[in-house]
Amino acid sequence: QMRLTEFGGGLVQPGGSLQLSCIASGRSLDYYAITWVRQAPGKEREGVSCISNSERFTTYAETVKGRFTISKDHTKNTVYLQMNNLTSEDTAIYYCATDRNYCVGPPVWENWGQGTEVTVSS
Repeated sequence: QMRLTEFGGGLVQPGGSLQLSCIASGRSLDYYAITWVRQAPGKEREGVSCISNSERFTTYAETVKGRFTISKDHTKNTVYLQMNNLTSEDTAIYYCATDRNYCVGPPVWENWGQGTEVTVSS
């Protein structure tokens, strides 16, 4: 059974940076695509970024393209989301999840972590 745990959320000022971590256990990320999904108050669930198991595909939502970078460390079985130039619009709970479609839309999110909260405020 794949289990995912997110870390790295917190309070950051506008224009600042934050790195989130998604640690996988029970299964190797060599066989799973991982996506970051966020839920903000008053907004629909939004797929933020995705990385395939082979790293052939990395995708980004238009709202974060150029500011966020997704990466993977195979030795640590961990996926990261580096978030730069943050704005208040990035405030949300961030989850990582497996994607059965390997980052090729539409996404099919299955296993989820518990989420980590990101607040961007001055």
